Amino acid sequence: QVQLVESGGGLVQAGDSLRLSCAASARTFSPSVMGWFRQAPGKEREFVSAINVNGGSTTYTDSVKGRFTISRDNAKRTMYLQMNTLKPEDTAVYYCAARAANRWTISIRSDEYAYWGQGTQVTVSS
Repeated sequence: QVQLVESGGGLVQAGDSLRLSCAASARTFSPSVMGWFRQAPGKEREFVSAINVNGGSTTYTDSVKGRFTISRDNAKRTMYLQMNTLKPEDTAVYYCAARAANRWTISIRSDEYAYWGQGTQVTVSS
């Protein structure tokens, strides 16, 4: 069982930056496709970004393109989301997720991710 732990959320002003981290448990982690999702109050969880196993392929939802950058360090079993030029509409709980080890394709569908972190709150004030 893979355990994921997010960190790095907080309260910032519009235009500021934050870097989220997602650390995978050491005992059972095998590199897999990973992604970030977010859920704002009263809204459904939505896809933000995803990255393939070696970090060579990434995808983003349109609203964050050019502002957010996903990356990973498999040696540290950690995935990152660098968020720049934050906007109030980025306010949400951010979740990291991982696909099963035998699933190599990047997906934007939350139901195709097998493992989830507990979430970290990002609040952007105007």
